[in-house]
Amino acid sequence: QVQLVESGGGLVQAGGSLRLSCEASGGTFTNSVMGWFRQAPGKEREIVACISSNGGSTYTADSVKGRFTISRDDSKSTLYLQMNSLKLDDTAVYYCAAGKYMVALPSWYDTWGQGTQVTVSS
Repeated sequence: QVQLVESGGGLVQAGGSLRLSCEASGGTFTNSVMGWFRQAPGKEREIVACISSNGGSTYTADSVKGRFTISRDDSKSTLYLQMNSLKLDDTAVYYCAAGKYMVALPSWYDTWGQGTQVTVSS
C-alpha cells in the first residue's frame, strides 16, 4: 500500500503563494487517483482538487478554482498543489490522499498522509 508524506506548508501572508508536495512510496503511485483535501478547525474535511492516475483529468473545487493547481510527476512519485493568491479562508491542514476514483468524498480515498499546516495571515 502506498504511503504518503506531505511537505511545503507554512505561514504566508494573504496574496502570497505556497507549493505543497506529497511524496509517495511503497505502492503503485502511477495507478492511483490522487487528491488534496483540507480541514479547518471546526469544519469538515473538504476536497481541494484531484487528478486522474494518468494526469489527464483534474477537478478543482470552486473555492480555489483559478488560484490552485494540482499536478503530478510520476517519475518522482510526487503530487503537487500550487497555491497562489492565498486568502485567510485557505488556512487549514492540507492532506494528500490516494484512491481509485475521482470523487470528492474523503471516504472514497483509502490512503492518507499526515497533513501539513497552511496558515494565511493578514
